[in-house]
Amino acid sequence: MRKTVPFILSVLMIINHLSAQNFSGPEKHRILSGDTTALLKVLVYTNALDMEVLGAVSQDIDPNDPLLPLLSRRMYLSMRDTANPGVGIAAPQVGINRNAIWIQRFDKSGSPFELYINPQILKASILSRKGGEGCLSVPEERGKLMRNYAIMVTYQLFDGGWHTEMLEDFSAVIFQHEYDHLQGILFPDRMRMQQNELALPLPEGVELFIRPTLN
Repeated sequence: MRKTVPFILSVLMIINHLSAQNFSGPEKHRILSGDTTALLKVLVYTNALDMEVLGAVSQDIDPNDPLLPLLSRRMYLSMRDTANPGVGIAAPQVGINRNAIWIQRFDKSGSPFELYINPQILKASILSRKGGEGCLSVPEERGKLMRNYAIMVTYQLFDGGWHTEMLEDFSAVIFQHEYDHLQGILFPDRMRMQQNELALPLPEGVELFIRPTLN
């Protein structure tokens, strides 16, 4: 792992440098639309035009784009709308097919909300967990999905630097849910994909532990 991950990061940095672009004209128009201190409308799967965005694969964004901080603030407000608050949101859900997500980190003190730019999942545990999920873009619906219990992720912040860390349990679930949005996948789609997947339950009475890596 120590040799593989730095290599993967190097490749990702090269790819990002070549593919990351600034916002297009229509994207700028949407980000600047209406009251820029207010939330952006969340797209829903029942609207055919919304689904053209929700069902598309998103592209990397230049972390230095001057409108990215504004988009992130408006995404946050959309996610925390008191009428229907959530614990995560992806840029496609507000009409921007770019790789940026907010998630709540329940595995950190104070359960902070954090923004991830151009996120990638590098590794995922074989161990999975099954739990209920909902979505701001699929209102009034919930479903049970399998998600990897632990994932190693990399992402950028506004300074453009790459950061790598491990997420576990529900925080990992939220990250995977929002990462799916960047691939044009909604949770009902993921549920259908999992219908015929083989998943073996652990023997009854098995105790699970997470140990630090040993030298």
